[in-house]
Amino acid sequence: MKTIMLCCNAGMSTSLLVQKMQKEAAGRGLEVTIVARPMNEAMDHIGDADVVLLGPQIGYAKGDYEKATDKPVAVIPMADYGRMNASKIIDTALELMGK
Repeated sequence: MKTIMLCCNAGMSTSLLVQKMQKEAAGRGLEVTIVARPMNEAMDHIGDADVVLLGPQIGYAKGDYEKATDKPVAVIPMADYGRMNASKIIDTALELMGK
């Protein structure tokens, strides 16, 4: 099972997105775990993730995350994040993981 980790400032705004993504993944029959972590906890769990997606508000920290893991790291586009476009964000994560 692959793990998609979403990170944002406090973990609050991504929690709703995670719920939408979990529903989308279940509807597609995907076997993925999707978790949200606040920025101050994410580094402690980065080794558990197969892909790390950052909320646009912390996109400036992408380089720090890339240094901390050999897994793909990407910033969720503002439009997809704002619209809570779970389908598009899952597609991005799968593409980054080579699925």
